[in-house]
Amino acid sequence: MGRLADQPGGHRSGVSKSEATRLVEAGRNPDWTHGPTGRGIVNPPVWRASTILFDSLAVLDASIKAPDDGLNYGRRGTPTQWALEAALTEIDPGAAGTKLFPSGVAALAAALLTVASSGDHLLIVDSTYDPTRLFADRMLKRFGVETTYYDPLIGAGIEALIRPNTRGILLESPGSLTFEVQDIPAIVEVARRHGIATILDNTWATPLLFASMAHGIDLSMQAVTKYVGGHSDLMMGAVTANAAWLPRLKETTYRLGQHVAPDDAALALRGLRTLGLRLKQHEANGLAVARWLARHPAVERVLHPGLPDDPGHALWSRDFKGASGLFGFTLKRGTRAQTGPLIDHLEHFGIGFSWGGFESLILPVEPNRVRTATRFVSAGAVVRLHIGLEDPADLIADLDAGLARYEAQWPS
Repeated sequence: MGRLADQPGGHRSGVSKSEATRLVEAGRNPDWTHGPTGRGIVNPPVWRASTILFDSLAVLDASIKAPDDGLNYGRRGTPTQWALEAALTEIDPGAAGTKLFPSGVAALAAALLTVASSGDHLLIVDSTYDPTRLFADRMLKRFGVETTYYDPLIGAGIEALIRPNTRGILLESPGSLTFEVQDIPAIVEVARRHGIATILDNTWATPLLFASMAHGIDLSMQAVTKYVGGHSDLMMGAVTANAAWLPRLKETTYRLGQHVAPDDAALALRGLRTLGLRLKQHEANGLAVARWLARHPAVERVLHPGLPDDPGHALWSRDFKGASGLFGFTLKRGTRAQTGPLIDHLEHFGIGFSWGGFESLILPVEPNRVRTATRFVSAGAVVRLHIGLEDPADLIADLDAGLARYEAQWPS
């Protein structure tokens, strides 16, 4: 059985495809979706396997020489995982292949380990996802890798931070918690001139809203847990690479023993088919709520690059095809400890980590708790929202009541 895992869609038809068509057809290699009668099925079966049996010593030896050409061992995957890898590769035009991981954090760690070795230096955006920072500070540091955190708005000025041993630049745009938009093309141009790899956490946008490979990124990561899965019922990460970095990514993945269950891969494939439709609704709902919040007297500012007055709007308009449902806002007064009246009694917002599912979520956050290169300034508490697929009018009414409870703490 041929793998074709690093060939988008598993075949070449010669016919161009729109984004919506790619989402439906990507990864559906006929070798994986045709039964013994030759009749096709819509989805690849869930192949659960550890040991793979070989017909002869010659077949075994051929597989040892080319382990990625077909079934070899369960940790190298089966058609269920290959289909997801191929699909994620195809929706990021210019990518050469994708590897899967049991969580987004595992994917980020593998991407960094693919690029960095002992004695190397990394540049990581100061607004990065907190577990990324912790991995760099507590794990990579133990192995002799030094990290410098940089201002997310630095743009081409990042060149001043490059050292002779700088091997990688990690970007995240918009940034975690505070949603700054980075000038990715400017940073990529600097990195390429210096022979430095670029890694992007593209979870907020997915390849549908920001085509990472087309913008020159070398390794693009996303937490499949979030928008690709879309239903808050699986944990997974993925790293997509260009041709130059794919061999090293594959080696790192296999040596670390990283693997995802075929059942989870099947769930992610199911989510992927509706990703485009869901993202459009997340964007529409999110913008409706963001615009309402921007007019609320208790709100200092809304942290959403899709709003025209957001500092990152121009870069976002230039580089992105749309927005997802995740953004934040700051209040004019109060602290995180005082957000209970707002958050505790909401009817349509869950309180919890993660995002990207169909349900709306709310979380009070403290950006400066994890920053070292920059400081986020706000008058009051900072709140992160994920806007789901509910009716935005219901969400707005819920937030309106919550903000009234919040403001009641300070009688006029």
